[in-house]
Amino acid sequence: MAASKKIVILGGSYGGVSAAHYLLKHAIPYLPEKASYQVVIVSTASHAFCRPACPRAMISDEMFTQEKLFVSIPKSFEQYAKESFRFVHGTATELDHTSRTVTISLADGDTERLDFYALVIATGASTASPLLSLNGDVDFLRKNWTEFRKALATAKTIVVGGGGPAGVECAGELGEYLNGRAGWFSSKLANPKVSVTIVNAGSKLLPALRPSLANKAEQYLAKVGVTVVKNARITSVSPQGAGTDSVASKATVTLENGKTLDADIYIPATGTKPNTGFVNEELLGSDGRVDTNASTLRVDKAGPRVYAVGDVASYARPAVHLILNAIPVLCANIKRDLLLDSGKEKGSTGEDRTFEEDTRETQMVPIGKSKGVGAAMGYQLPSFMVWLIKGRDYWLWTVGRLWSGKQWAKES
Repeated sequence: MAASKKIVILGGSYGGVSAAHYLLKHAIPYLPEKASYQVVIVSTASHAFCRPACPRAMISDEMFTQEKLFVSIPKSFEQYAKESFRFVHGTATELDHTSRTVTISLADGDTERLDFYALVIATGASTASPLLSLNGDVDFLRKNWTEFRKALATAKTIVVGGGGPAGVECAGELGEYLNGRAGWFSSKLANPKVSVTIVNAGSKLLPALRPSLANKAEQYLAKVGVTVVKNARITSVSPQGAGTDSVASKATVTLENGKTLDADIYIPATGTKPNTGFVNEELLGSDGRVDTNASTLRVDKAGPRVYAVGDVASYARPAVHLILNAIPVLCANIKRDLLLDSGKEKGSTGEDRTFEEDTRETQMVPIGKSKGVGAAMGYQLPSFMVWLIKGRDYWLWTVGRLWSGKQWAKES
């Protein structure tokens, strides 16, 4: 039987790849006429990528094994029957949820329009700096890393905009790489070779963590020669596009109080923007994310069998561990919807599974290669635990199982 019912997943990162593996393992095989279904991943990048590793990976290819950092999506799905899975290398440009089609701009320059039977929006979010996320394909990221590394070789002043995890991690990695680390009995690094400055709009770093951890982060940053400027909002950067369109451009950063900072390199680490430019505004919330049912992960306004997961969706704050918590809920509800639509009685499919966001303090922030601050499930973690869990390789030790689908070998 030809695969006539396409389950289209937009996005090839944590949410999209996980959902595809889970459905192929635990949903499709149990549906009536299972050969009529096909899972289709549409991704701008041909490779899955460990995005949290960017603050260290951007400095040098020697920081990580590149084959582990970038993993081919099509190769990760060769384990499934060819008829049940398809990979589309392209970017969604228009979603028509009424006619249930999505238009794709393919990497080769052509255009394709896909009819979907079910749709998962998992397109994630983009960073202002092209150094810190897979905003395009792998070649685009590598091009920006190459330009950045050339500028880094001669840079004497670096300004990082933003005191969240990405900003702190970038500054910490650059500070240690360029300046080294102060001795055991020194509170800060004297006479750093390169001036690295974090400009933070808030009164403390790392707003998701308790003040004592934010203060500890500032102490660790001082030991690698990083200065923190707080209560200072950036109002403009010149020339226009410095740090965004051009990662190697010298820049003048103007603060709200009128002060200016000159930088050989400027890195905007001021949050992310959801990748929803292809979605009708009536499906979006006020923050630009897809308006998603916080319990079922359905996009109720979009009609039947439309879902969203990950940073692009409104059901929870952006965090990898919350995406992974959501996958079993999302896929159980997709499976139930498909069974009901195939004619199964409600009594035989059980009830909807519901998602509940874990709002406990959970965040780990490495600062250089040996230190870090963080908390898990509301409990403060010592520095060595942050290093052990995340700081060694920025989660690279975990994503192999994720991209291969082994993490979803059992239905949960």
